[in-house]
Amino acid sequence: MRPCQDAISCLPRNRRSPAEKWLVSRRAPGEAGACRRHRSHRYGYRGRVRDPSVSRNTASRLSPSRRTADLRRLRGERFDVLVIGGGVTGAGAALDAASRGLKVALVEARDYASGTSSRSSKLIHGGLRYLEQLEFGLVHEALTERGLLATRLAPHLVRPVPILVPLPPGAGPTALPGRAWRRSYYGAGVAAYDAFAGVFGGGRGMPLHRHLSREGARRMFPSLRADAIAGAIRYYDGQVDDARLVVTLARTAASLGAAMVTSARVVGLTRQAREVTGVRVRDMEAPPGAPDAEFEVRARTVIAATGVWSDDMAELLGDVGVRRGLRVRASKGVHVVVPRSAITGEAGLILRTPSSVLFVIPWGGHWIIGTTDTDWRLDRAHPAASARDIDYLLDQVNTVLDRPLSTDDIEGVYAGLRPLLSGEADSTSKLSREHAVYEPMLGLLLVAGGKYTTYRVMAADVVDRAARRLGGVRPSRTGDLPLLGADGYGALWRDRADLARRHGIQAGVVEHLLERYGNLTTSLLGMVDADPLLGSPLAGAPEYLAAEVAYAARAEGALHLDDVLTRRTRISFETPHRGVESAGQAAEIMGRVLGWDARVRAREVEHYLARVEAERQSQRMPDDATADAARVGAPDVRGFAADRSADAGMGGVELPG
Repeated sequence: MRPCQDAISCLPRNRRSPAEKWLVSRRAPGEAGACRRHRSHRYGYRGRVRDPSVSRNTASRLSPSRRTADLRRLRGERFDVLVIGGGVTGAGAALDAASRGLKVALVEARDYASGTSSRSSKLIHGGLRYLEQLEFGLVHEALTERGLLATRLAPHLVRPVPILVPLPPGAGPTALPGRAWRRSYYGAGVAAYDAFAGVFGGGRGMPLHRHLSREGARRMFPSLRADAIAGAIRYYDGQVDDARLVVTLARTAASLGAAMVTSARVVGLTRQAREVTGVRVRDMEAPPGAPDAEFEVRARTVIAATGVWSDDMAELLGDVGVRRGLRVRASKGVHVVVPRSAITGEAGLILRTPSSVLFVIPWGGHWIIGTTDTDWRLDRAHPAASARDIDYLLDQVNTVLDRPLSTDDIEGVYAGLRPLLSGEADSTSKLSREHAVYEPMLGLLLVAGGKYTTYRVMAADVVDRAARRLGGVRPSRTGDLPLLGADGYGALWRDRADLARRHGIQAGVVEHLLERYGNLTTSLLGMVDADPLLGSPLAGAPEYLAAEVAYAARAEGALHLDDVLTRRTRISFETPHRGVESAGQAAEIMGRVLGWDARVRAREVEHYLARVEAERQSQRMPDDATADAARVGAPDVRGFAADRSADAGMGGVELPG
């Protein structure tokens, strides 16, 4: 490399003399710093830098034209980092790498958060039960991340939710000492939880815990049976719309120049000798038989953040000499959703069950009750909830409720798979939630395990590993990088009544938008100003505006009706009709953005209705095998024929996120 004309600027700061530092500090804005070519060499700014004339919000739009442009980039460029998988870990890794200035691409076979990352308990938490398992490091790490998300990174998406730990009553002559011991035991655990989060300082983002008497607990949660508790301890954790956080991560990565492409299925790895040099991708949106539907993407490093499909990477390599390394077990977690009117309470509950813990969490006008924790060895793309799973959840929650719930109360059901690092534990609930980074072959990194809350740590760890071989890459900075929508959120929330007045809508509508989009709310309000019809509630789902469907297709990468009704909104499990009554209007709105004709709109609605019916049938089946058979009967809108086999994750070497 030729010497730079500006020798002082190209010296690292720690090698400049005091006089040189002073000279640099006196320069006009825009002059300080190394020349672009030398700055790129030293710090690894290989990626595309956003044009300063383009706002961050505009640069983040995952529009149809952006997908076309990013596909073109996948075909023609060589990337420093290529991420496989659009879940929370994959999107987090893409953001981490892009924020370090690397040239980044992400491919996802289906949609962002289409797997595990949209099917959680909607909590950002440290895992109170992990204290009992003595996993103090994991709890502290998770609580630190919770504080970052709630205060700095995503305050518009993560907010405190109060949760009660009911204290069992005990009976007989030893009841009083027993109750005192249990209060001390549980109280010590919750106090330790607060201590790990940092008792003092504003960074924790959550209020401290508080002890409640039986009467105090029932005032906060009147539906608790008086004879089922001796009191309670109230503590706080964070609540999040998990799928919305993943989309926000993806858009934040896109704003930094990353190429982000969904419906792009990895069908193989490319190699030179013993080094992985990229992947072969199939564009699942290309017309059948299109000659350029399958193509090669070149990359210096491939990161596989594929969750419960992680074990299948050895098969994808097709090399007997490659050690499998990571072992991941899939644990099925089922949640049921009931209306807010079915239970009277102002806080959530955490209950101990024979096989795991059970959460009862307030969720807008609903309650989320879950989860189960059982091995799952069937179709990983579409885990199915059975009647046995649903009965288990209802039986457990009914032990403490004064009015038992029945299946008639259920509005929605969803099931997801946790990717747990395999161990010797007999039960998946005892397996560690620690994560691991593994390099089975030069140029290929796998990251697996962990928990949703610690996605940023997992992402930083795997990109750190990639940085060692790339060289000249700065450390992770995502701990100080607010996600899209976070900037100015506090001021917008404070002035929400004025914002509603200016746009002529109700304050409650503005609050709903702010808690989902943060400062991007102004974009949606601008759409409503331009087309007042977009300000009307969606048919069958009055909590959502028609504008949210249009925005999902225009800026959030939604390509299919299921993407909108299941992940950009949560209509598929928040309404008793599971989105059936909303499908027609939503398809009309999406079609105007994506250019769908009547035939495509009808096909999208047909696919969605078939999926809903298949899920309803599976939830009436007595066990996993029959539930799985019912669920896989519905065709995937993206046309994955491989999903019909029990080993769907790799049938035809597919790697969904």
